Amino acid sequence: MNKERNHVVLVDQYNNELGIMEKQEAHVKGVLHRAFSIFIFNENGELLLQQRAAHKYHGANLWTNTCCSHQQQGESTLVAAKDRLAFEMNMKADLDILFSFIYHAKVENNLIEHELDVVLFGISNNNPSPNPEEVKDFKWMGANELEAWMNESPEHFTYWFKDVWHRVKGHMQQNIETI
Repeated sequence: MNKERNHVVLVDQYNNELGIMEKQEAHVKGVLHRAFSIFIFNENGELLLQQRAAHKYHGANLWTNTCCSHQQQGESTLVAAKDRLAFEMNMKADLDILFSFIYHAKVENNLIEHELDVVLFGISNNNPSPNPEEVKDFKWMGANELEAWMNESPEHFTYWFKDVWHRVKGHMQQNIETI
């Protein structure tokens, strides 16, 4: 569990593997690479948010979706996602891949996020026990309350979360009813 995630898998726009690169170098150069983002909801339709640890090299102290990371070479997205969810949040959940999208944004510290991000969805009613090296805090929040907070204080959220939230919300509204 929790293989070191110091490298990223470089890809083209069609997800064809091109090689590997050290993670920070890829974020300095803005090279397209694989990533994943996990969104865990409870049966009340609330999203489990995490506040990133203060020492993160980007997104420090910002609120975001449940968990994010990078697949390693030869590792499936689903295996990587379950491993990372256990490592960061100390929780398990069945995960489904929803969709993927390419994300490109300049972020703090002169870094560039350029990721082919696979978005995963899961349901859990269990509170996490976050790893303090990765996560500063967590909270469950309903969509309306979350959107009000995001509109009032967008600087409290990671760039990628603000970019993908509206797509995930649509899926959540369709699927929470079927629990």
